[in-house]
Amino acid sequence: MRIIRGLTLLAGTVVIFGCGQEKTAPATTPASAPSGYAGALIKGQQVAVKGIDTASLNQNVQLFNAQEGRYPKDLNELVTQHYLAALPQPPAGMKVSYDPVAGKVSVVPQ
Repeated sequence: MRIIRGLTLLAGTVVIFGCGQEKTAPATTPASAPSGYAGALIKGQQVAVKGIDTASLNQNVQLFNAQEGRYPKDLNELVTQHYLAALPQPPAGMKVSYDPVAGKVSVVPQ
């Protein structure tokens, strides 16, 4: 019976006082909201551009492979063989990476 009372007392204490510090979200002021919003817009644009460019480039690499029977040696070969008019520019701070063995294009940080 003492064990049950002790456990009940312990459970009650935990419920009343909690078992850790309360975590609060960082304060956002109206003055800091525009900069956070602009940063989110820029990051969203970079993610969208990164996805569109890699999808298009990978599709053209696969088309080249289907028609030529091999992957291009580099991405400039897609331009010289008229699969693309020009190579797209990566977002700021990023670069286009191409693996000619796997035929895989990705956008990675510089």
